[in-house]
Amino acid sequence: MTHQVYAFEPPERFVAGTVGAPGERTFFLQARGGGRLVSVALEKVQVSLLAEKLEELLTEAQRRFGVDLPEAPVSAGDNEPLEMPVDEEFRVGTLGLAFDADTATVVIEAIAVGETEAEIELGESEVDEPEDIEPDEDLDRLRVRLTPEATRAFIERARRVINAGRPPCPLCGQPLDPTGHLCPRNNGYHR
Repeated sequence: MTHQVYAFEPPERFVAGTVGAPGERTFFLQARGGGRLVSVALEKVQVSLLAEKLEELLTEAQRRFGVDLPEAPVSAGDNEPLEMPVDEEFRVGTLGLAFDADTATVVIEAIAVGETEAEIELGESEVDEPEDIEPDEDLDRLRVRLTPEATRAFIERARRVINAGRPPCPLCGQPLDPTGHLCPRNNGYHR
């Protein structure tokens, strides 16, 4: 089976965004460039970890390679919604990050969920020895190369998107629905 590599080096626009109401949102990474628009679906926690790890990568690049990092943007930056149509090319299973010291750019690679990962998620794993699993090179990928400035803008937007959801319960940290929730820290009473 052939795989597709969607490469944007650099993209005209690369953002994290959502579709749906809070509590029912689907998260996407969307890249546009060269007349192409690619959207891949992922989990909220993946977006959050991506922003966190990108921040760490920029800090390490500055420490190791002396890269000049831009300050966090003071303006709201790109606050536009995802571009339509939002057609999911694939669901992200693995995210990879790298810093290219030669070009002083950050490389982000989102790799589709593989068959083995899907079986494990569904609880149908028939693999006898998990240590024999080799990464599948035949998976679709979205590869994006960003400058440190564009990376910082992506991080800020990703954090805004994450924080735009339902507010957390002050006791347990779980998301609060508009009607409240059964809080485990409140002995199951409705909060």
